[in-house]
Amino acid sequence: MSRSMQSNGAGPRRPGDREDICPVCKSTRYLNPEMRFLVNPECYHKMCESCVDRIFSQGPAACPIAGCARTLRKQRFRQQTFEDLKIEREVDIRRRVATAFNCQESDFETLLAYNNYLEDMEVATFNLLQGVDVDATERKLAAFAAQNAASISANNAKATETRTAQHAHTAAQKEQARLNRAGATRADVASMAEREEAHREAIDAVANAKDEPGQKVVLLKKSTARRTAAEKARDKQRQQQQQQQLQHPGDSTDHEIYKIQGLKPVIHPPPEKAYDPFGGMAHTPVYYTLQSHYEHPWLDRARTDPGIVAGGYDLREYYHRTMLAAFAGLGCFIDEEMGEKEKGRGEGDDKMVATEGAAMAAAAAAGADRAARRDVL
Repeated sequence: MSRSMQSNGAGPRRPGDREDICPVCKSTRYLNPEMRFLVNPECYHKMCESCVDRIFSQGPAACPIAGCARTLRKQRFRQQTFEDLKIEREVDIRRRVATAFNCQESDFETLLAYNNYLEDMEVATFNLLQGVDVDATERKLAAFAAQNAASISANNAKATETRTAQHAHTAAQKEQARLNRAGATRADVASMAEREEAHREAIDAVANAKDEPGQKVVLLKKSTARRTAAEKARDKQRQQQQQQQLQHPGDSTDHEIYKIQGLKPVIHPPPEKAYDPFGGMAHTPVYYTLQSHYEHPWLDRARTDPGIVAGGYDLREYYHRTMLAAFAGLGCFIDEEMGEKEKGRGEGDDKMVATEGAAMAAAAAAGADRAARRDVL
């Protein structure tokens, strides 16, 4: 069998062979190594380039994949960037949403408003990715893009300007680094030449000096000190140039990157209040004293029931809620509250009372009429 498979040109299947087969014409990359696959962002179905030319050259046509009825156009087909088509689709959706929602933090007065804006953007992205309320989300994106067309174009121009300035700044830094390396190389070559020349001068001076050993040593020390002083001067000059470039950059792109577009008043949020579990409700005076143990058959069973104790339930919480609910109404004085309400009533309340009285009288008359009819029958 292995010989027949080899003679037919078939080999062992690999995990990625299915991805190398066009779902339309069933061509394989094994028979056509030059075959390229293209995808369309409308449905993200992959097919070979020859099928795209054959089906969509005459104009828009339906997707040939079974079960897909989307209308595709040839100019929208492109080569796949990511291996996983889900990632390809998510990147395209996020890019499309980011084109509409392209505001920066500096465009908002408070951090809360900017965070709400980011949340709306993520909700729209999630809905498009998961297919939740797609039509409503598309309408929302279109309405937002139409309403903020001016700010979107301004932000796009600002982003383009920032990217251009960053690229120019990076290019200037690379050029400056190249010039620094070239200057350091020239300085090293010059230093080496000076060192060799000083060494030759020292050798010549020692050779031409008298036979006294002390005088030769003095000449060698002088030449070495002169060479060391020259090297120190060059190093100091190089450090000063570097510091000057850092403190006073000459490239105009540095200033464009850190250019302030405009200042807005910073509105600080109010300080957070301390957490109050009662929500501001006054719970004083306390009309009861909470005990650590209460006798009751249900409570005795709850203390030993594994289904209740195993979950971490604490009976003291039950004691606290029960006693609070039992004595919560002792601090409410209805007569005082009703007296305050009566004082605050005006003419509108009097008219309402009169209307309610008339309605009650009419209802009573209708009830009497129905009773009289029943008696007659």
